Amino acid sequence: MPETRHLPLLQRGRRLLATLELIGLAIITLATLIAGAQELWRMALSGHVKLADLLLLFIYLEVLAMVAVYHQSGALPVRMPLYIAIIALARHMILDMKGMTEAQMLATAGGALILALAVLVLRFGHARFPYGEDASDE
Repeated sequence: MPETRHLPLLQRGRRLLATLELIGLAIITLATLIAGAQELWRMALSGHVKLADLLLLFIYLEVLAMVAVYHQSGALPVRMPLYIAIIALARHMILDMKGMTEAQMLATAGGALILALAVLVLRFGHARFPYGEDASDE
């Protein structure tokens, strides 16, 4: 337990970290919104929407959802970045399929499968072994 004379310093440090966290979340949110707007503008100028464009917008949406969850709960579920990675691998395959060798396609698909299995394991583990009341201490 910290000495009482260090408590004001610890409280200021915690406030500083919380402020930096909020600034970081705001920067990520703003950058994601700008990137999404740029993508929408590019689609509007080209006059058509491809599946790769939709997947990219979905990635931006997932990033915003991840920021919202982190802001509300103060914790980041591990599954959210895994979902984003799966979508990114799918988008990579869609965009670069013509230039990929069979081995590269299998490796990319295998990576997506491994990530999907990781999500399955995490969901099963959470359902089978739910967090206790003191999950914030772990």
